[in-house]
Amino acid sequence: MEKFWNWKDFDVEHKNPSEQALRRWRSAVSIVKNRRRRFRMVADLVKRSEAEKKKLKIQEKIRVALYVQKAALQFIDAAGRPEYKLSEETREVGFLIEPDDLAAIVRGRDIKGLKSNDGVEGVAQKLSVSLNEGVGLATEGWPEGMFDGLGIILSILLVVMVTAISDYKQSLQFRDLDREKKKIFIQVTRDGQRQKVSIYDLVVGDIVHLSIGDQVPADGIFISGYSLLIDESSLSGESEPMYICEENPFLLAGTKVQDGSVKMLVTTVGMRTEWGKLMETLNEGGEDETPLQVKLNGVATIIGKIGLFFSVLTFLVLAGRFLGEKAIHNEFTVWSSADALTLIDYFAVAVTIIVVAVPEGLPLAVTLSLAFAMKKLMNDRALVRHLSACETMGSSSCICTDKTGTLTTNHMVVAKIWICNTISKVEGNNREDILQLEISERVLDITLQAIFQNTGSEVVKDKDGKNSILGTPTESAILEFGLRLGGDFEAQRREFKIVKVEPFNSVRKKMSVLIALPAGGMRAFCKGASEIVLSMCDKVVSDNGEPVPLSEEQFRNITDVINGFASEALRTLCLAFKDLNDSSDENNIPDSGYTLIAVVGIKDPVRPGVKEAVQTCLEAGITVRMVTGDNINTARAIAKECGILTSDGEAVEGPEFRNMSPADMKRIIPKLQVMARSLPLDKHTLVTQLRNTFGEVVAVTGDGTNDAPALHEADIGLSMGIAGTEVAKGNADVIILDDNFSTIVNVAKWGRAVYINIQKFVQFQLTVNVVALVINFVSACASGSAPLTAVQLLWVNMIMDTLGALALATEPPHEGLMKRPPVAKGESFITKVMWRNIIGQSIYQLIILVVLNFDGKQILGLSGSDATAILNTVIFNSFVFCQVFNEINSREMEKINVFKGMFDSWMFVGILVLTVAFQIIIIEFLGAFASTVPLSWHLWLLCILIGAVSMPIAVVIKCIPVKKSEPKLQHHDGYEEIPSGPESA
Repeated sequence: MEKFWNWKDFDVEHKNPSEQALRRWRSAVSIVKNRRRRFRMVADLVKRSEAEKKKLKIQEKIRVALYVQKAALQFIDAAGRPEYKLSEETREVGFLIEPDDLAAIVRGRDIKGLKSNDGVEGVAQKLSVSLNEGVGLATEGWPEGMFDGLGIILSILLVVMVTAISDYKQSLQFRDLDREKKKIFIQVTRDGQRQKVSIYDLVVGDIVHLSIGDQVPADGIFISGYSLLIDESSLSGESEPMYICEENPFLLAGTKVQDGSVKMLVTTVGMRTEWGKLMETLNEGGEDETPLQVKLNGVATIIGKIGLFFSVLTFLVLAGRFLGEKAIHNEFTVWSSADALTLIDYFAVAVTIIVVAVPEGLPLAVTLSLAFAMKKLMNDRALVRHLSACETMGSSSCICTDKTGTLTTNHMVVAKIWICNTISKVEGNNREDILQLEISERVLDITLQAIFQNTGSEVVKDKDGKNSILGTPTESAILEFGLRLGGDFEAQRREFKIVKVEPFNSVRKKMSVLIALPAGGMRAFCKGASEIVLSMCDKVVSDNGEPVPLSEEQFRNITDVINGFASEALRTLCLAFKDLNDSSDENNIPDSGYTLIAVVGIKDPVRPGVKEAVQTCLEAGITVRMVTGDNINTARAIAKECGILTSDGEAVEGPEFRNMSPADMKRIIPKLQVMARSLPLDKHTLVTQLRNTFGEVVAVTGDGTNDAPALHEADIGLSMGIAGTEVAKGNADVIILDDNFSTIVNVAKWGRAVYINIQKFVQFQLTVNVVALVINFVSACASGSAPLTAVQLLWVNMIMDTLGALALATEPPHEGLMKRPPVAKGESFITKVMWRNIIGQSIYQLIILVVLNFDGKQILGLSGSDATAILNTVIFNSFVFCQVFNEINSREMEKINVFKGMFDSWMFVGILVLTVAFQIIIIEFLGAFASTVPLSWHLWLLCILIGAVSMPIAVVIKCIPVKKSEPKLQHHDGYEEIPSGPESA
């Protein structure tokens, strides 16, 4: 039977599905009650195609406009620029340059126009802005005959209202999440203070600070910076990065910092920028649908076809019986309005069967569950950018995680230092206490120079006048150490002129700077990965501060010091310098001949709860692998502390891994638990191997620009919200807002909850479908009438569709979800266990309803003119209560105790209470509309008992063994063994 459901038409990739696959399943969906609702949360491929064409067209216009503007500027320069006139409006706001003119200078890269305004300093003056302090801001018969029709109308209105409210709440949740996705905060200088502001709060005149991976938030002019490469492909389509400097000082909004750092003056914001115009024009056409949505659309289509068949068959049987009876009584030629109404009633029953049969709520239940999970995860510090990621995370079998900031706190302090051949613990707040040894002033001076000159961080004054450090945690730790040694950051920066900077990135694993000495000559400083910097050194600073040759014995001793620091889980960095004469090429920072100053050991404690979170992953069948750029000994120590590295696990270095043959990789990857000194390319290779060779569902964390390929390649890309760059976030599926590994585990738990909740809902809905179809069809064939009327079936439809989805698809996760293996790739969504439960409950309900339908009067002792009405009411009431109790049964597909945690879900309990309350109102007070009559208390009790018996029936059904599907790629099918013994309850 499973083969019947696994249609290739409804099989799409969970990430970046092809347009062909998306179009294929849409064309396969044939029977739909409400296309607008069914496809509301599905990407509009027509709009998407139009948006892509518009984007390419606009990019081409931008490219052409740039060339045309350059040609026009050359013509203007040749002819002479006209006299500049300022509008009154611009004068009133205090500007001495027109906004459109300033925008045109930046957009057209008009360097002569910039010079005619006295450069960036002149532009700043015309905007009334200080380049140091930034901008300053203030902050039956007439009454009876209408009952059936009015009842149907009221039922439809009720269904529509409940559905509309549910859909509206979903749209609000998605709107809130979409707003969160677009939140980007950047560093600016305002009123002389460095602060974080939203890109939406930027104004002309702001001084913005950008570094590798940041998105340029507005058009602006370069003030200062180093080695700045800008990727303009998103704006112009040009793949070659552009070098920005004083000779080419223009930055355009929407581009990305590929390398280097910059301080820029904002000149144009919002819709005056080309990026703003591009974003306004584009309509992406919605987000790709998830694999579960597509699968359930396929299930809904198949059931719809079955429902259509039964509905046509029911109408033909009812109409055939009616025409047969007229023929027997020789009344075939005699027709009255009553006969016409009878045929219309039969048609209404047939239409209602289709309404009930087509499970419109199946695909929408996925959206509802995902929206609920995304909202909860947002509260738990995880922003899900793509719907499918939340769903896929529940199937993840491997997490490749960074170390710094994810497994550790990212609150770094210098704990130990090796200097002048002595190891010292860093304690206290004055120089003597900190180093616990005497060093010469010359050694201290060169150490402070290495710290304060070669840094990407800054020391700034906050509003209270206190010093605060802005920058990465590693840089901040070293800078704070320098301040504790008594250094003066501002004095150091004023004394020396920085000539060139090579910022740190994950490939170089070092940062270098070239400075001009006041007395003449140059000095280069380098800091970074200890073994890389040490290999660049051939001298070491002596006790008196003089460079002396580095002997092999000293090299080995220093290597032992580095390994010793690393084995204590300290992050190690080397500080080094090299003096150059004036004849040296100032454009090149040397790569050798350095003098080693110190080895620094930085402590970054493991986050509380990480060890428990890793253990939870292992119990859930999820392998955790650490991929870090740190020293292998540091990585091993942290991995052991976290419980990642086990006695039979492997730890390798990136260079060793990337040089392995495919056979060696295949051999080592199953045991690989730690990869140290890795490049982003190594992470990408590992992810590709895990996915393609081993069939793993891989989640990968990343924070740097170079992590983007691995994040894109992984099944689930997880970017860090605090340490992550905008490039990394743009390629991620989930943003971990607190950079915490425990939050990643929480995402996996919610992913599993989504999957299992949808399975519960599908099991519940299919049971209602089967019973409603069969009872109406059998009764129509046998007696010529359907026991469940159109109004009753519409009420049942609402119970199983919107209310059922709200109740079952929004249950929170429980700890038991992380005690079972992940669902393997390719596993059938509707499992044999679900079929067992559906068939078992359907058989019980059908037996009860069929017996009541044909022998109910005798069994219940009903007689008189209202006996049929009472019996039909009992059948309807029993059917509804069977669904109410089966909704409770559906909370657990295998475990016997279905009440565990039920009262933790207020939504579930509330919907059960609402369903029962409204059922009482329908039976007792809305009989004219719903074709029911009030029931006596003992008939009420009977209906409730009939429904309640389904619970012990469910226990018996769950004891029926089901053969598990053969696991594919050594994965389990996602379900634990049926519990036995006392613990099963």
